[in-house]
Amino acid sequence: MIAGIEGVLKSTADDCVIIDSHGISFRIYSPTSTLSIIGSPGERVFLHTYLHVKEDGLTLYGFASAEERRMFEMLIGVSGIGPKVALSVLSVLNPERLSLAIASGDQDLLSSIPGVGKKTAARLILELKGKFEQLEAGVPFPHEDVRAALISLGYSAAEVAGALAEIPSDPKLTLEEKLRLALRKFAQAT
Repeated sequence: MIAGIEGVLKSTADDCVIIDSHGISFRIYSPTSTLSIIGSPGERVFLHTYLHVKEDGLTLYGFASAEERRMFEMLIGVSGIGPKVALSVLSVLNPERLSLAIASGDQDLLSSIPGVGKKTAARLILELKGKFEQLEAGVPFPHEDVRAALISLGYSAAEVAGALAEIPSDPKLTLEEKLRLALRKFAQAT
């Protein structure tokens, strides 16, 4: 499996990028969250990738973070969810908001995503809710450092979960930037 691609960004489109790696150009389909932060043509970039194998071809999907790729893999593991719908979900919801929506059973939010109807949203919640509980037990929750800092400041777990859902999953963000974004969320609520 191809776990990642590093190279020079040649071009971007609405749903994919072309990355040249040692003379070979790869077309990699990505969610808009990744496309919006990938950079400009000519820059050196890295994407976490997933190689989707079908009988009529191979398709590469790329993500800015390993967490996004993991969510993609979980989504396509749900019956009836293909890569295009999974990309649509990740284009609308970052991994933290998706985790929160599934854990809280927010069927309305999930069914508002293009390509996801009420039945599909219900299936996502049913099939993934247990997996998210297992993940949270064994793997640190995204933005764990920010969560701990906000709880030490006196915010409730529910308030913190809402604020964390608004923080983008950009690996370049520092702890201070993440805290600033979370605190800005609290300031807007008052």
